[in-house]
Amino acid sequence: MNDETERTYSEDASQRELQVLYQISRTLDASLDMEEILNPVLGILSRHMNMNYGTITILQRKTGDIFIESSYGLPPAQARKVRYRLGEGVTGHVILTGEPAIIPRKSESPLILDKTKRGKAPDTSFICVPIKVGQDVAGALSVDTPYQDEDELQSDARFLSVVASMLAQAVRLRRQAQEEHEKLSEENERLRLELKERFRPANIIGNSHEMQIVYDQIAKIAKSSSTALIVGETGTGKELVASAIHYNSDRAKKPFVKVHCAALPENIIESELFGHCKGAFTGAVAERKGRFEMADGGTLFLDEIGELSLPVQVKLLRALQEREIERVGDSNPIKINIRLVAATNKNLPEMIAQGKFREDLYYRLNVFPIFVPPLRLRKTDIVLLAEHFLKTYSEQQRKGINKMSPQIIERLMAYKWPGNVRELENCIERAVLVADGESLEPMHLPPALQMAQNASPADSESAGSLEGQVNALEKAIIEEALRNCKGNVAAAARNLKSTPRIISYKISRLGILIP
Repeated sequence: MNDETERTYSEDASQRELQVLYQISRTLDASLDMEEILNPVLGILSRHMNMNYGTITILQRKTGDIFIESSYGLPPAQARKVRYRLGEGVTGHVILTGEPAIIPRKSESPLILDKTKRGKAPDTSFICVPIKVGQDVAGALSVDTPYQDEDELQSDARFLSVVASMLAQAVRLRRQAQEEHEKLSEENERLRLELKERFRPANIIGNSHEMQIVYDQIAKIAKSSSTALIVGETGTGKELVASAIHYNSDRAKKPFVKVHCAALPENIIESELFGHCKGAFTGAVAERKGRFEMADGGTLFLDEIGELSLPVQVKLLRALQEREIERVGDSNPIKINIRLVAATNKNLPEMIAQGKFREDLYYRLNVFPIFVPPLRLRKTDIVLLAEHFLKTYSEQQRKGINKMSPQIIERLMAYKWPGNVRELENCIERAVLVADGESLEPMHLPPALQMAQNASPADSESAGSLEGQVNALEKAIIEEALRNCKGNVAAAARNLKSTPRIISYKISRLGILIP
């Protein structure tokens, strides 16, 4: 080849390269989404360089892993399996050093690991160039081509370096998006574990026999997908039980969606539960998902379900039976996968008799009933709960209150607690708010509790003393044992690891009424 011919060939090659770079530039300008541009870019390179294979790899800075983001000539499933470490193989070495690598014959290089199973043919060359963002190496661009001499390989390497510099911005954005996604995933996992820890049964305060039954029921139902109906008076902690069921189930990583049926107006409850289409009613300016769809894969908690109107009960029953819903204003069914947990403080069988609640819905909900006992039936838990709330609100309000006087404990044990645990919590929060010093005193309690006194002589005897506190606690324990054994003194004595004679004596001395 004479000088004139060589110059003409070189000019033609430069023109072709410029055309290729122009095509790549237009492709990169078409979208900021890396997934939409990398495969077309590799396709352009394959036509220009006659390459057999091509890959674009990205470095995960946190883990040091290098993975294939896009490939040409490789099955996607195969490309997804490949991982390199920094310094491993040609690709790992290029990303580590930031310097391009040229392998004239793949069969002759020990650096070729062939993790992609492309083979190490002697008639194949390999070029790998770094993709740099400033001085930071974000990834690499590599190609397999038919064997070429040294000059042609050097020329291709320079050309690929230009292409790599054009890809740098897209790779940077992609890596940034991936790192943000990983950060969000880690944060979601941390919050999920935090919620699971917070709502595990061990964190529901109470050691009474009644609460042990509740814990056993939570453990039994948590691993299933059965519907649960939680029954109990207002303030007993039904929502805590529902949370414990969800966060100890296989659905814990999925949404836990709560709906307070009594708090939603009747005219919007259907839309809230099932969603609506645009224009379904006045004010429906956009399509909206309902709580059933939001809870898909997880748990839907319907609190105070007895407040639902009969028409909504019909739709709820259909959703539970068919496992599908229809948005308001739409007739297309939407499949759902949820576990329903419902709660109520009402007597649903009584409501059925009054025609206010559907019997078929009740039986659909009442698959696994859980009764949360009122605080007056678990008096042995009162001091435990009070100490827990004292610690919580003392820290929250930055006060150094760390104990309760014997007199305040006596009043807490004597009170009937119509508002249950919620009333106790509010009472302790108020006491901490108004108290000064290191101890809560009766004067810090609401007036109703300040006047609370035990009815029996034993309760008033040595009031505020150690003996008085022991008597009050002993009375509560024996009363609870008698209730559990339906008034059978001998059975109560066995449960308390005592004798009928001793228990009978204490019943008489403490003024306990046998149920």
